[in-house]
Amino acid sequence: MFHKTTLKNGLRILTIPQEGTKTVTVLVLAGTGSKYEKREISGISHLLEHMVFTGTEKRPRQQDVAEPLDRVGGIYNAFTGEEYTGFFAKVDSKHFDLAADVVSDIFLNPRLRQQDLEKEKGVVIEEINMYYDNPVSYVQTLWGKLLYGDQPAGWGILGTKESVSGISRENLADYIKSQYSAKNVIVCVAGNIPDKNVIEEKIKKYFSKISEAKYFEKTKTKEEQDKPECILQTRKTDQAHFCLGVRAYNLFHPLRYAQEILATALGGMMSSRLFIKIREELGMAYYISTSAMPFTDCGYLVTQAGVDTKRIETAISAVLGEYKKIAEKGIPEDELKKSKDHLTGKMTLLLEASDAQASFYGLQDVLEKEILTPEQTYDKINKVSSSDVRKVAKDIFRPQKLNLALIGPFEDKEKFLKLIQI
Repeated sequence: MFHKTTLKNGLRILTIPQEGTKTVTVLVLAGTGSKYEKREISGISHLLEHMVFTGTEKRPRQQDVAEPLDRVGGIYNAFTGEEYTGFFAKVDSKHFDLAADVVSDIFLNPRLRQQDLEKEKGVVIEEINMYYDNPVSYVQTLWGKLLYGDQPAGWGILGTKESVSGISRENLADYIKSQYSAKNVIVCVAGNIPDKNVIEEKIKKYFSKISEAKYFEKTKTKEEQDKPECILQTRKTDQAHFCLGVRAYNLFHPLRYAQEILATALGGMMSSRLFIKIREELGMAYYISTSAMPFTDCGYLVTQAGVDTKRIETAISAVLGEYKKIAEKGIPEDELKKSKDHLTGKMTLLLEASDAQASFYGLQDVLEKEILTPEQTYDKINKVSSSDVRKVAKDIFRPQKLNLALIGPFEDKEKFLKLIQI
């Protein structure tokens, strides 16, 4: 069972003891990400994720950060999302102190040297180029731009080449002071924890110098749509890549889990409706999937696929057909049970690892300010009825909520707009 302690300065410490593992994960989560950024510093959360690994006062070079964890076979990294940023190290539990020391050091004390900043800007710009050159990835960027436009939710986690180039050392230092402050941070320790009290005391020591500045909140995402929308990027590609979906529910919506089951039934597994229809029956795609993405203030459900350019209209119509069918008829009990069992079974498998445990509990606290155990989550999933799923489908699969992002050798956007006006 997890245990949460909140210190006087607001820092939260979450310990998740886990039986049957020899590993421990130290994960630091800050409640900030790309949705918290201003246009002129778009991408700063992600750039900072890179910068912390370039060195600290105690570990001045990149190899001084990496080598100690490499020597014990540790797994370490960082990640940036729209509403959170995380830094972690996973090690044999006997090396807990090393993991906690390194993670706290890079989080609290990055050197932010100008020469490192210029180098990492170049690295991030090449990352932006890499995603742009890969239409499977870049169509997702177009999808966000289509849904949310010129606001943080629509800018993308990496920022732009121009915004990244303009970020200064002072911008980074100010961002750390405000956003990496005690009340906006949670330290999660999961795995082989013999004594949670000892762990908590050590975390207090390692994070004793954390900022206590007031952090700034994100601007609430605006959602405005009253008709189908389409964004088309014309490229000479062998495949057409598309994201087709709808605005949907956020993390706090009472039908959130029904929405997850709906996405699973449509395209969340190899025996899902769209996988069978588009890949197995029609042979039109190598990859196709449907996912539900709920955030704190918005959400969407989207199907993504890559198909033969000559069959793009057939593929889009087939996806829309499955959307319409499930809205009209719902799903039978056996399909409902399969989708539930898939979600709970997959979660059980994932949560065998200490790093997954840390993320599962920590992200709930960061985003929702409430923590459910896996068993409580399973219970919510299992309480969803077929009528709940149909209710979600009828609500979200409406023409005025439909959106299509498309990359391929096409010129006529209006043709695709007409296609999705069901």
